[in-house]
Amino acid sequence: MKIYNSLTRRKETFQPLEQGKVKMYACGITVSGEAHIGHAFQALIYDVFRKFFEKQGYKVLYARNYTDVDDKIIARSKETGIPADKYAQKMIENIDRVMARAEIDEPTLWLKATENIGNIISFILELIEKGHAYEANGNVFFDVDSFPAYGALSGRSKEDMLDGVRVENDGSKKNPYDFALWKAAKEGEIQWDSPWGKGRPGWHIECSAMNRAAFGDQIDLHGGGRDLVFPHHENEIAQSEALTGKQFAKYWTHNGLIKVNGQKMSKSLGNSLLLGDLLDRYSPDAIKFALLSSNYRGDLNITDTLFSEAEEHLARFYAVIRKAEQTFPAEQGKAAEIDERFDADMSDDFNTALALSDLFGYFKEIAKLIDSGDPLARRMTNQVKETYSLLGLFKKSPEEYLARYADREEAPEEVKLLADERRKARAEKNWAKSDELRDRIKALGYSVKDTKDGYELAKL
Repeated sequence: MKIYNSLTRRKETFQPLEQGKVKMYACGITVSGEAHIGHAFQALIYDVFRKFFEKQGYKVLYARNYTDVDDKIIARSKETGIPADKYAQKMIENIDRVMARAEIDEPTLWLKATENIGNIISFILELIEKGHAYEANGNVFFDVDSFPAYGALSGRSKEDMLDGVRVENDGSKKNPYDFALWKAAKEGEIQWDSPWGKGRPGWHIECSAMNRAAFGDQIDLHGGGRDLVFPHHENEIAQSEALTGKQFAKYWTHNGLIKVNGQKMSKSLGNSLLLGDLLDRYSPDAIKFALLSSNYRGDLNITDTLFSEAEEHLARFYAVIRKAEQTFPAEQGKAAEIDERFDADMSDDFNTALALSDLFGYFKEIAKLIDSGDPLARRMTNQVKETYSLLGLFKKSPEEYLARYADREEAPEEVKLLADERRKARAEKNWAKSDELRDRIKALGYSVKDTKDGYELAKL
């Protein structure tokens, strides 16, 4: 089994720190807003990692965190008038619900910054004692010059460190690139008592302290989005290894970022895709299929048709499964070669894209076998359902999936023509005609929902 290690910039054969066990951690969500498709992408990727390790016989301890105290959360608290801790808890509950709707499983451990304040303070005290951190005006900073290996993960020199990173230096830092471990309290901010006065933790120290409390000094695999390589993961390495003198994580993995029609997804561009909105339109299967159809390390470009095309592929696959099950109802065997090929694909740095591309060939062959009366067709569909459940696919019955798909996609031609006419009326701002056409569509047993790309029809 080979994994691309961001630290060494090459694929390496996976060898755990302890035989038969894997300790893995993935940076989770800063809960300053609702979950978007980028959050789902990262959560899905590391859920798949965990499950494939387990399939290979490893006992996995997998932790994710919620960053529930942070500058962005404090800003949202001030905007909404909701105390920061209550705002964060509300967002966590919302995110948990939408991830459950997406059928993405929870980790073994959930870690929260606010539940680890004591661990964070103890960690900082040890760094100060060892000469890697210093207090200044109620703040505590990590002394980057005290850790010569700084920059190994990102490949940045000290001259490059300030590029693209907001630096706050009121003269109390030894160097502008030193980063905050503890921040002195400001008026109206959430705060805790500490040896340096009231304040709150910096972002980077949270993950290091939570990791050490949950796992000890070392973990096998640390994951997160590629945007976290610098400064967040670079700072985690510095803090943890300066404290323990041991390699913090043996393998560093980073998923790519989400683009929307070629542009980076961001709130400032107004192109963020909320996961809940997508789940209102597409099945969890289709969203997973779309997200896993590309290499996890590359950026994923979400086009207007990405999820609808995934839905169409899955509908065709489910239709073949239904036909195989109806044609060979008593056949219970499996086709082990499908599982073996899946393992080979996934053992090459979790290559979900290759594993999913195999499905097109399988279902083409299954369709031919059904036509020829060969029960191997049913054995193949049995194996596909079992094997690809690891990716969260084919867990539903064909009848359940296809009923949902038909309700959404297969409106009569008369209804589609009325919907097209209504879309044109809306473009011309003829609201009276638009309302009249909507009522005619409703009378035929369908609802019409306007979308960014046009409309969607569903049976009433």
